[in-house]
Amino acid sequence: MQTLVIEDEIPAARRLSKMVVAARPAANILDTLDSVESAVRWLRTFPSPDLIFMDIQIADGLSFDIFKQVEITAPVVFTTAFDQYAVRAFKVSAVDYLLKPIDPKDLESALQKFENQRFKQSPLDIEALSRLIKKESYKDRFLVKSGQQLTFLAASDIAYFRSSDGLTQAHTISGKKYFVENTLEDLEGLLDPREFFRISRGLTVRLSAIQKIHPHLNGRLKLELSPASPEDVFVSRERAGEFKSWLGG
Repeated sequence: MQTLVIEDEIPAARRLSKMVVAARPAANILDTLDSVESAVRWLRTFPSPDLIFMDIQIADGLSFDIFKQVEITAPVVFTTAFDQYAVRAFKVSAVDYLLKPIDPKDLESALQKFENQRFKQSPLDIEALSRLIKKESYKDRFLVKSGQQLTFLAASDIAYFRSSDGLTQAHTISGKKYFVENTLEDLEGLLDPREFFRISRGLTVRLSAIQKIHPHLNGRLKLELSPASPEDVFVSRERAGEFKSWLGG
């Protein structure tokens, strides 16, 4: 089984390759590629592999862009970190999808489909899938001012957002502060709701920034954040139930 892996995260590519070889010792990993450009170049140069594992978001765009530039005749198993709702929607296209981190049982199921020739790839509606991916993706960086320069601030570095007097400030895990152009209302549609929760009119917190949770008066919850917030942080009684559900995933 001649197999091609298209994945821009090196550890993930190595892990997937090892899992495939462990599941099928006769499998040959032809190459691991990290971008649309390198994948198109490879597919134009070499004979088609038997099977392709393809991450959806890669270094220079969406892997769907590969289909726009080169004909792919091999069955494709997409790998994705998007949630189950997106995965279910993708399956309409009769292409297999594995949710990251990949479960060995799910990989085995995909390989069995391929070997039993039940894995028949119908024509992909690339535009529809691209729109769905973009809809399900979230903002992962912000353009902020640092001194006299502009720089990028990764969403993964932000502990919480505070709003005061019409201005929104991002507080980083390292304790730095930057003003961002978005309001907290804007951010509710831009941030991954699995990672961020708006606990009040003036504060949106990241899950990992919450250090302690204390029951408080009148059904409220008091939070201790890291780094510490300039003022006491409370979740109102009205939002406490939804907040607890969010914590539990």
